[in-house]
Amino acid sequence: MINELARDVERVESLREAKDVQRAYTHLAQYGLWAEMAALFTADATVESRGRTISGRDEIAAWLQNTVEGASLPGALYTEVIEQPLSNLSTDGRRAQTRWNAIRFMSDGVRSARIEGGVYENDYRLDEGQWRICAMRFHAIYEGDYATGWTNVDGAPVPIVPPHFTLDEAGTPLPAPAGTAPPTAATAPQLAARIQRLNDEDAVRNLQHSFGYYVDRRMWSDVVDLFTADAVFLVDGEPAEVGLAGVRRALERMGPEGLEDGQLNDRPLFDLIVEVAPDGREAVARGLEIGMLGDANTGTGAWSFAAFRNRFVKDGALWKLTEVHVAPLLEADYQRGFAHSGHAAAERTAPPAFIDIRGRAARATPDPAHHGSPPDLADLSRRLRRSAAYEGAENVSSAYGFYIDDFQWREMAGIFAVEGNKQNPFAGYFIGRDRIHGAVDAFYGGARTFDALRERISFHWRIQPVILVSHDARSATIRTRLLQPRTAMDVTPDFTGFFGGMYPNDQAVLEDGTWRLWSLTIDEHYFDSPTWHGGWASAQKRPRDAPNPPPSRLVDIYPPDILLTELGERMEGFRGGPGRTRVWPELLTMWFHYRNPVSGRTPEHFWPDCVPSGKRPATRMTAHGYELPPAGPSADGIALDEH
Repeated sequence: MINELARDVERVESLREAKDVQRAYTHLAQYGLWAEMAALFTADATVESRGRTISGRDEIAAWLQNTVEGASLPGALYTEVIEQPLSNLSTDGRRAQTRWNAIRFMSDGVRSARIEGGVYENDYRLDEGQWRICAMRFHAIYEGDYATGWTNVDGAPVPIVPPHFTLDEAGTPLPAPAGTAPPTAATAPQLAARIQRLNDEDAVRNLQHSFGYYVDRRMWSDVVDLFTADAVFLVDGEPAEVGLAGVRRALERMGPEGLEDGQLNDRPLFDLIVEVAPDGREAVARGLEIGMLGDANTGTGAWSFAAFRNRFVKDGALWKLTEVHVAPLLEADYQRGFAHSGHAAAERTAPPAFIDIRGRAARATPDPAHHGSPPDLADLSRRLRRSAAYEGAENVSSAYGFYIDDFQWREMAGIFAVEGNKQNPFAGYFIGRDRIHGAVDAFYGGARTFDALRERISFHWRIQPVILVSHDARSATIRTRLLQPRTAMDVTPDFTGFFGGMYPNDQAVLEDGTWRLWSLTIDEHYFDSPTWHGGWASAQKRPRDAPNPPPSRLVDIYPPDILLTELGERMEGFRGGPGRTRVWPELLTMWFHYRNPVSGRTPEHFWPDCVPSGKRPATRMTAHGYELPPAGPSADGIALDEH
């Protein structure tokens, strides 16, 4: 059994390393480090972009130099975020494929600024003990000068980008391996340490992403709860703050605790790489942050771009933040844009140290100190499945976004469990895969063929996941941010631009060996962009006595099994729900499915289970033989007060 376990550990490590290679690409691009980016490719790699094919590492290096070298100039910007991975490892464990969404923010800092977006379909290969990119294919979908706004490429209808995965593969990132497991030299304690690091990586990723959500709403008490007593908070160009009181002072530079109507402090996190130290007691997380900021009450909006590298320590069974280091790159007025108002947010210093992701899966692990009985291999396998479950839940979450972007309704319904449930916006919940499929067919009139061209697209980026996995590794709860760039053939008011929301109560289960969504809820829109020129700050407050916007026409043509109006406080304020509808620039309620992961503080708006369970308890996954993961401080999928 130890041979099979060793192979399975390496496969989970490999899938993560392949994804981290792509994330490292974005980290290096921000600083124009084209030579280091080129080293992430195999010698025979190819890049396909904008009708051109670049072959071999040397040609790719020249192309990268031409593309990103200017990012290091004063006031310049090259931030590309590549997110929402849907990954599949090959059966032999030596290749991987991943689909990503991507947006590039670019400026020379003098007179020009552009935004480009699209989809990547990339291949990765284990090459001399390191995972590298062997084929990178960028499918450009929208682009434009910042001053005028983006449109579809060439102002033309755009095709569907063919996926590398099938419906079942979407929920199976780690397929059954081929052949007999080779003999391993790894010991059970070594494998136990590697598995624990994978589990710890999940916990640190969740903690960092939770930090981001608390910052969005200036929930400073919850943020402070995440830190050690001797924490350090450093933003380049500002005084370092020490201790919990210092952390709060640093946070309050963004404003006092809490937001008021019209205020936006969204700071989505992208391309997070986590590395846990060999001793399992410290970890670092490095990523990118884009601030979407402003106050619609005064019509002011702003952008900010930064890199961060944070340090964590394990205190007993819980991970805590002990150091935050933010390196601002650029701040810009929204209306004037990156080129004409962008300025370095601080004197450009050396970037926060990069994480060396190359060859992690192949590194030898020394025997950790071990006392007592040898680790139980069956229990180690269960613990490993918990990290594999994180991958499965993220994959099926990403698949949902890709399928609805492309109006692939059969596939979208197919990634739900047979008895799962889904909210249709502004209407209610449909229970069961057949009803889920019937609702979208009724509303949209059937799926599009793969050769269909689209005049406009609302993208559904599902990013910044907080994924809590059950003890038995068969179920998970998921929170993701909705980032919704929209594009059309022309710059279109009330459509072109950025919109935002949240998927705060999603759930996934392992059904017949494949990860499926159990429940899906979308809370939207936290903010929208009525005009390109003014963005989110151009929204006008709706009169208090204005009638509510109507619910979805689905309520009449294909009635939901549970209406939003039947769900009381949970859906109050949302369009189609009870009470007065709140529309940006009024603030919608931000709900959480978990308590503070360190202190256990219960958020003001807390809903730990799937939303329709408030009306129909039979929709809970626990009613179908699955565990509900803990909704607070936990270890190994068990609430700490239960240990």
